[in-house]
Amino acid sequence: MTERALRLGTRRSKLAMAQSGHVADAVRQLTGRPVELVEITTYGDTSREHLAQIGGTGVFVAALRDALLADEVDFAVHSLKDLPTAQHPDLVLAAIPRREDPRDVLVARAGLTLDTLPAGARVGTGSPRRMAQLNAYARSHGLTIETVPIRGNIDTRVGYVRKGELDAVVLAAAGLNRIGGPEDLTGALSVEALNVDAVLPAPGQGALAIECAASDADLVATLAELDDPYTRAAVTAERSLLAALEAGCSAPVGALADLLADGPGHGQVVTEMRLRGVVGTTDGSTLVQLSTTGPVPTSHDEAAALGRELAHEMLAKGAAGLMGERAL
Repeated sequence: MTERALRLGTRRSKLAMAQSGHVADAVRQLTGRPVELVEITTYGDTSREHLAQIGGTGVFVAALRDALLADEVDFAVHSLKDLPTAQHPDLVLAAIPRREDPRDVLVARAGLTLDTLPAGARVGTGSPRRMAQLNAYARSHGLTIETVPIRGNIDTRVGYVRKGELDAVVLAAAGLNRIGGPEDLTGALSVEALNVDAVLPAPGQGALAIECAASDADLVATLAELDDPYTRAAVTAERSLLAALEAGCSAPVGALADLLADGPGHGQVVTEMRLRGVVGTTDGSTLVQLSTTGPVPTSHDEAAALGRELAHEMLAKGAAGLMGERAL
């Protein structure tokens, strides 16, 4: 008798379906069992309001988690940056696969880059974090840009540039790569990966989270084989920083942990992890940006401690005053 198909809960967007399809293939190979995608519409998908107004990150996750808890699906795939930093007591983050490119990209009218945008260029993004850093970069490099809040999927956002309504939009590189790469999408547009020194990504950007019921020990153990320990350590540090700053999607926080090797060439040994964090006002007038470097964390607690320590340094340097009503 064949085993029943595993049910994978996913959002319905083109990007979510592509991400979940990759995970489904990996789980099929791992288990030899069929995997079926169960499409679930979340409030974040149907609401046209800006994310900060409808509750930030969790709006894309709640319906998937409800389906898990009701045993309508066996596991779910999220973009990790959409997942609230507090772990759900009845669910487990069984795997965080190897991360895609964590950077942001600028999709602009043909031939344009961030540094060559015309005076008064209109740049679309739905993210206060991107607005804060783009505006700060423009201020420090003598550029005049206007950041314009937008919503919608990748095709919708790129469409604003195609139609000439915006000069550029900023998207996650991982999203573009997962739906087939910039060349399929952009045609005569320019695509520039933004240096993380200019724009730090969202905590966990580029990583996927595979979540299932904590009570399903066999599935937890199976999915754990898809986990990438370096990615998990990095995003744990980033999300710990975010949690310690008490920030959701509405607060402009960027963070990136990267692994530093002991010299050039092949056969490098990863010895240290660098964690960078930024928080700022959306107009870019004030940014607090700090980094710390330490040994590669070997446990969840060590990675979380790295994030907390940097967050406390940032709060001491004035980040608390930028966090709105939650100033410590």
